[in-house]
Amino acid sequence: MHKRNKHLHGYDLKKLKATYKGLSSHIIQLNEKDTIDFSNPKSVLELNKALLIADYKLKYWQPTPNSLCPAVPGRADYIHHLADLLATTNQGVIPTGKDVKILDIGTGSSIVYPVIGAQEYNWDFVGTEIDRSSVQQAEVNVNKNIWLKKKIKLRYQDERERILDGIMFPEDKFDAIMCNPPFFTSREDNWSKSTKKFQNLKKGAELPTVQNFAGHPNELWCPGGEKAFITQLIYDSQKYKKQIKWTTSLVSSKDHLKPLIAVLEYHKAAQIEIIDMEQGQKKMRILAWRWE
Repeated sequence: MHKRNKHLHGYDLKKLKATYKGLSSHIIQLNEKDTIDFSNPKSVLELNKALLIADYKLKYWQPTPNSLCPAVPGRADYIHHLADLLATTNQGVIPTGKDVKILDIGTGSSIVYPVIGAQEYNWDFVGTEIDRSSVQQAEVNVNKNIWLKKKIKLRYQDERERILDGIMFPEDKFDAIMCNPPFFTSREDNWSKSTKKFQNLKKGAELPTVQNFAGHPNELWCPGGEKAFITQLIYDSQKYKKQIKWTTSLVSSKDHLKPLIAVLEYHKAAQIEIIDMEQGQKKMRILAWRWE
């Protein structure tokens, strides 16, 4: 985990339940230590809500029902690594303040990346989303936290086949794009991998599969999965290269890196970076590129 991540040394459940009472009923004892049941989606949701309220100054936060529940520590890692990346083209200094503009693709009703980035670095965000109900709930979350109103703007992408077309305005200038793309290629692909993960959590118990982080279809899968999505993002970012400094995306599968880098190299990206992230046993990476 990143050295500036507030969650580097784990969760202070005593502090969290004192700040957010809703967490108390989800704390369980395991090996004589307080924890939560990470296979229970409601418990996972309440833990992450507690983290946002306690550590990121939110007074209210509620995602749409059954939407993807963000793992706040992992989301924070992406933000901190992005800050380091921006420093590489800013004389080694992390840029902060409202003049730093970040575009969050697929921000969801939870708007977690904008919340963390606004709190940690005072960046301004534009969040885009293809699900209208998610946009509406994201607006509720913004409006119920007064300090977010000047930090986060939301845009609805009404053409699902597109990523940047239609939501990039002529006057836009972004220091970076960030994105957590849909990973799976289909509902069946999602369910197969979720079943395996759930059985690992429950150590093979004969129980019906539950996705502990939930998620709407548009958050979990798209035709071609993350490789196809990021490939389209590469093409779109090239089209708007005069308006974007860095484009970045999470890449879940390391097998996707080689073909994605090949596309970037073929189109002569000026710089390509791979940033490794690790949280417990989970390994991810950020693919970053710029055209100029």
